[in-house]
Amino acid sequence: MKNACQIAFDNSRKYIEIGYNIAYYRKHAGLTQEQLSELVGISRQHIGALEAPNIVRPISLELLFNIAAVLGVPAYKLLVFRDE
Repeated sequence: MKNACQIAFDNSRKYIEIGYNIAYYRKHAGLTQEQLSELVGISRQHIGALEAPNIVRPISLELLFNIAAVLGVPAYKLLVFRDE
């Protein structure tokens, strides 16, 4: 029996980049965090945590797709990582 290789994943930088992207496109759309949160159906605090650079907040694909739809951008644009 082969030993399974354990790989450690750290996606914290990617979650932070997603938050930066959400903030960028939200501001570009002329929306406040409060307005975006109401349109998406989550709390303003949740949007704030997603956008905060010092908080690693994982995001579901469902929420990412909903945010992209409200912002009028293709979902992949929220997944553009500058360090890759």
